[in-house]
Amino acid sequence: MEYPIAGTALIQAPSNLGLRPLRPGHEPGTWRAPQALTEAGLESALRPDRTVDLARPRYSTEKQPGTVLRNGPAIRRFNEQVADAVDAALRDRLFPIVVGGDCSILVGALAGARRHAELALVHLDGHSDFRHPGNYEDFPLHSAAGMDLALAIGLGDPLMLRWDGIPDPLVPAERAIQIGEREGRDPDWGWEDINDTAITRIDMFELLELGPEQALRRSFAVLDRTPEIPFWLHLDVDILDQAVMPAVDSPGSPGLDHDGLAALLRGFLASPRCIGLNVTIYDPDLDPDGTYARGLVDMLADGLAPLTVMRRRS
Repeated sequence: MEYPIAGTALIQAPSNLGLRPLRPGHEPGTWRAPQALTEAGLESALRPDRTVDLARPRYSTEKQPGTVLRNGPAIRRFNEQVADAVDAALRDRLFPIVVGGDCSILVGALAGARRHAELALVHLDGHSDFRHPGNYEDFPLHSAAGMDLALAIGLGDPLMLRWDGIPDPLVPAERAIQIGEREGRDPDWGWEDINDTAITRIDMFELLELGPEQALRRSFAVLDRTPEIPFWLHLDVDILDQAVMPAVDSPGSPGLDHDGLAALLRGFLASPRCIGLNVTIYDPDLDPDGTYARGLVDMLADGLAPLTVMRRRS
């Protein structure tokens, strides 16, 4: 099913709720990313037809009652706001571009899009984000930013699984594609149970061997099993190699360069079945002079070029 668009909606989602503090008193800086990327030229490059600025939620290090998620109730409330903004954009035939923020915003974005259609998910991320109660240790608090793919397919804290009027899960595992995991071949990797799911996986080593064109072909072979169902595109910029993007919560190598990631984005966004995009994890606190923000904006302007073409055709 195609979703013709009349324009784009830039949804600024300044959340750091799903991340752990790196030291006592620390508050992760991803909440600053929407403003930092705007100052680096993102809004000027994208020229959205609508900009929505969600209010920054309050970060806490204290355990909340009824959940093991750090900032759990606040994450739920913020994701409801994300869902409403995505829903409103789609109602007005605007392609939602949700800029975070940490990866927990994916859940709200999916919930908003699910008000319009069943979904598939393409998860571009240097980590599988598949932590859930079946594979994590019994700590008093857990970070939702490492759980977003698991939550999307229905595994995790009930606080983030159930959404009014939407059957569980947000995305069935067989319609999810994870691209970019770089740690899955490590002997101490903790999320090996993802291998027991129906999620399609192309890890970073295979991605670099295949190249963007072949990775896109393999991904669309999966998406085309259900051609009537649109897909959401999740981008965690830690899929980039730490040599070109160190300003993230968990940088690593190997990874993509800007050209490789832009090629993947162009390929997915050129499909009229792509229903929305979220971008996460850039941390301006780790980029004090804005060097990596400017490179990221240039890459996104290149990768999101198909949206401009589709807008002209609509």
